[in-house]
Amino acid sequence: MPATLPSASASASPTAVRERQRTRQSYPHFRVVVLNDDVNTFQHVVACLVRFIPGMQPERAWELAHRIDGEGSAVVWCGPQEQAELYHQQLGAEGLTMAPLEPD
Repeated sequence: MPATLPSASASASPTAVRERQRTRQSYPHFRVVVLNDDVNTFQHVVACLVRFIPGMQPERAWELAHRIDGEGSAVVWCGPQEQAELYHQQLGAEGLTMAPLEPD
């Protein structure tokens, strides 16, 4: 008579499953923050945001440009670190004044 092997789920204790679930961590998210400066025009800020931030609509970009001007800075995107680094680099390369990436 062939021996049957226990299934993987039958051999895993409930404690082991809970431990595995506890060790899962989400990918860190970061904020991309544009700072106010005396160099960039509203039009340039809006154009850069629409060009580089996925899904950014001109109306929202204008709102953010006014917030940057009025409050000194604005979070223009938040999400996974690698994407945040890319958008931060692209906006900075276009001359926008960028704050360092911030963990969310």
